Amino acid sequence: MRNCDFLPTAAVVGAGHAGVEAALACARMGVDTILFTLSLDAVANMPCNPAIGGTGKGHLVFEIDALGGEMGRAADLVTLQSRTLNEGKGAAVHSKRVQADRMLYRSIMKRTLENQPHLRLVQAEITEIITESTGAGLRVCGVRTKLGVEFKADAVIICTGTYLDSRVIVGSAAYASGPDGSLPAVGLTDSLKACGIDFLRFKTGTPPRVHADSIDFSKLEIQPGEQHITPFSALTDENELNKISQIPCHIVYTNSETHEIIRRNLHKSPLYTGVIKGTGPRYCPSIEDKVVRFADKERHQLFVEPMGSNTKEMYIQGFSSSLPAEVQLEMLHSLSGFENAQVMRWAYAIEYDLADPTQLYPTLEFKKVNGLYGAGQFNGSSGYEEAAAQGIVAGINAACKLLGKEPVILPRESSYIGTLIDDLVTKGTSEPYRIMTSRSEYRLLLRQDNADSRLCEFGFRCGLLSEERYRAVKEKEAAISAEISRLNHTNLGPAAANRLLERAGTSTVSSGVTLADLLRRPQISYEDLSCVDPEPRTLPNAVVRRVQTEVKYEGYIKRQLDEAARAEKTARIKLPPDIDYLKLEGLRIEARQKLDKIRPDNLGQASRISGVSPADISVLMIYLKLKGGRAADDE
Repeated sequence: MRNCDFLPTAAVVGAGHAGVEAALACARMGVDTILFTLSLDAVANMPCNPAIGGTGKGHLVFEIDALGGEMGRAADLVTLQSRTLNEGKGAAVHSKRVQADRMLYRSIMKRTLENQPHLRLVQAEITEIITESTGAGLRVCGVRTKLGVEFKADAVIICTGTYLDSRVIVGSAAYASGPDGSLPAVGLTDSLKACGIDFLRFKTGTPPRVHADSIDFSKLEIQPGEQHITPFSALTDENELNKISQIPCHIVYTNSETHEIIRRNLHKSPLYTGVIKGTGPRYCPSIEDKVVRFADKERHQLFVEPMGSNTKEMYIQGFSSSLPAEVQLEMLHSLSGFENAQVMRWAYAIEYDLADPTQLYPTLEFKKVNGLYGAGQFNGSSGYEEAAAQGIVAGINAACKLLGKEPVILPRESSYIGTLIDDLVTKGTSEPYRIMTSRSEYRLLLRQDNADSRLCEFGFRCGLLSEERYRAVKEKEAAISAEISRLNHTNLGPAAANRLLERAGTSTVSSGVTLADLLRRPQISYEDLSCVDPEPRTLPNAVVRRVQTEVKYEGYIKRQLDEAARAEKTARIKLPPDIDYLKLEGLRIEARQKLDKIRPDNLGQASRISGVSPADISVLMIYLKLKGGRAADDE
């Protein structure tokens, strides 16, 4: 069949959360882009939980927005309920999570794609990546659909999610299917293997959906939203967002009867019969796996969450399972308030193909195929937020390559996006990777409230942030610095200071202090200062939050900034791309093999590879010094 008349420069395969961000980034940077999806009705679908954000994940959404992405803005528009997790802990781990109207989210994202210049949305199954041989290896030149239609492309981004040769499993039933009963993507794995790409097989799952009218909510704990909602996106009007009527969620617990039903039917579980071959997520296990692994626990907490404002479907978070349907129903009926529960969608497990992410550069381009990129669950991650984060980075870098610009590589100390990508491409993963605040050694620097200041330079440089929005970030930073300086230089006598300290129930002072000294007390907030501040200021909420955090954690922040600066210095020591690690004397055999496979860009990345020891890094530093690279003495 002859080629289509429309010849895009970039092709994105898959319109899930990774594909949406990748396609929008490419198009907004001026690259003609085509986005392929198996179904136009499943664009930006949420096949698992109807939520955006969560521990660590919320940070990613703020960072995506700071780069100029779309997820945060859309999530704000479909918010049913908002909560900030870990508020009882330090500011570094505060994480926003919203219940989202999944149907409205899909609609908004589809409309955004349809109205985006330089972007075309097409329903088609891509079964083949077309490449050509060059002196340097393979290079992408297009894609071919199941119908035989070819589309030329100078860059291709694979964002297939859990659709690639996917198989749904419920009890003894196993059949080819994508999530939510959709079609699987068949054939593309073989095409990519022919390009030299190595594959893994992972598994994930989802809980049953229950009709709301069949639940007795009077028996459940109510879980209200937070009183004040901070938006994910800088483009969202905070006052308008706080006018919404939040929908409550609920909490229920498993019990001894539930656990007995599960134990009695473990011989029917595909997890234990060997039907499931793929590796499942460690941090989101099925309920049967939790009952076995945590046998001493008398109960497990479950969250009952709405799927949308115009549907009766309720999502039972924490109740993921692949047990047979009749067992699922028995389990549900054992829960308090669910005695008469009616299932609308059964829980299921799903297996799918993915690429080994160590085959990627930090730009998310494959090392073996020029112009081929991967993003999302195709790279071994789990979750919508991890997918979208990789999608925007892959889209940016594909566009940069085609436009002749320098690539954008986010270092670990810059963001959770940088941490996520570095972990995947440097360490790889043997299970679906989930971001968590504990993944970063710089988490006090990588807070939700400063994502825009950390990443706006990258977003502006690549053209995804407007000059107006970039200037607004800079003005906010100036306001924060000015207010911190004022607090550090505004002195109070002991009498005035002690009025506030006594009211706060903390120890008093015998000499003068600054407003900043008072704010460092755990019992005192920025708002509390107004009663003793000689010149109190009325500042935007975003500025107040930053000022309070940076004053209270000043010493810890400075320490992590020093650590980040040292890491950045190490990262500037580049490793030549043509090093023959297998022949480099002094390296241990494991280090030679790992370095040859990963081919790190710099000494910092090399030091994070599993199996590469400090002694191996010393060998590399000596090698660089002898070859005229940066001397080890510089460190």
